[in-house]
Amino acid sequence: MIDPNFILLYVDSPARSAGFYTQLLGRPPVEESPTFAMFALASGTMLGLWSRHTVEPAATAGGGGSEVAFAVDSDDTVRRMFDEWSTRGLPVLQAPVAMDFGYTFVATDPDGHRLRVFAPAGH
Repeated sequence: MIDPNFILLYVDSPARSAGFYTQLLGRPPVEESPTFAMFALASGTMLGLWSRHTVEPAATAGGGGSEVAFAVDSDDTVRRMFDEWSTRGLPVLQAPVAMDFGYTFVATDPDGHRLRVFAPAGH
C-alpha cells in the first residue's frame, strides 16, 4: 500500500506564500527557490508551494478546489486558532461551527487555498 507524504499547492508567488506559511506553521521552509518552497511538517508530510507559472505539465486548477486540514485536540483550540487567524487577517470562509465530523472553521491562504481547522467529533 502506498502512503501519500507530499502536499503540493500551486501558488502565484512561492516567496510570498513561503512567508505566509512560515508564519502560519511557525517554521521556515527547508527548501526555497524562485519557483518552489517546501516545508517539512512534524507529521513527516512535506508541504510544497510550486509556482503555477512553471509547474509542468501546466496546471489548470486554482486555489479553493481542495483543502489542507489541520486536526486539533479540542473545540477550544479551534476557537483560539480562529481568533489568531482572524487577527492576522486571514480571509474566513466559514466561522466556527459544529458539523457532523466535528467543530470547524475555514480560512484561505493568499492564493485562495482552503485551510480547515477542526476538532474531530467526540474529542
